[in-house]
Amino acid sequence: MSADDLQWRVEALCTAARPALHREIAEGWAMGRSGGRMRQANCVNPLRGPRGEPAAAIGRGETFYAACGQTPLFRVPTIAAEMDAGLDRLGYGVEGHTTTLFKPLDLPVAKDAGTVLCAEPRDDWFGVRRRTSGDAPADHAAYRRMVGSVALPKIFAATYADGTAASIAYGVVADGLLAVEGVATDAVFRGRGLARRTMRTLIGWAQGAGAKAACLQVQMDNAPARSLYASLGFEEIGVRPRYYQPDGIDAIVMRLGMGERR
Repeated sequence: MSADDLQWRVEALCTAARPALHREIAEGWAMGRSGGRMRQANCVNPLRGPRGEPAAAIGRGETFYAACGQTPLFRVPTIAAEMDAGLDRLGYGVEGHTTTLFKPLDLPVAKDAGTVLCAEPRDDWFGVRRRTSGDAPADHAAYRRMVGSVALPKIFAATYADGTAASIAYGVVADGLLAVEGVATDAVFRGRGLARRTMRTLIGWAQGAGAKAACLQVQMDNAPARSLYASLGFEEIGVRPRYYQPDGIDAIVMRLGMGERR
């Protein structure tokens, strides 16, 4: 498998693990909308294969998000970076920068007795997510809908400490590959190795489900998370998506002929 093949395979699985609730595809570009604060479920993404002109895709994306009252967001991975120049010319700025990590799974990992695996997330799993994300109620509801819409085989892990769910993650498996998502630990329990235990149990489950490798995407400036993943053997594979948002909305309003924005 070539490096590009691997990177596109990882891109496809990570997108499926954070699915948009509403998705439209035009000329090789996917436009997703879910509400909430999940970037990958609320942006324009390039698809593998032939793609139409980036300028036209940017225009479609702006129209798509204007119609639903969302600020346009464009995701530009290094393997499909043709939107970069056009977004820069139109006054977009980089809103965030992630990196994609990959790890072959070789030695079997035993389940941790303190980590519970469930086919669907329990209320205390979502409780950890709500406390660590700082989401408003509407954003949290959108996240719950997004997680509930994952169509691939998945599992939800929660590691308990002092009788309460303290660290969580979920995993999605397809074609021998695990995508790790939603890793979070309550602030009062950090520094106790709970996220590592959660991750290891998730990896063990995935191995039992036939996974031969694992991948994940993480914010570039999240040093604690990147340190954890490096200690577990994850390495960057070259896909470094950038998220672009407009520095100001006025230019978009004028291009779309929308008049005053209310």
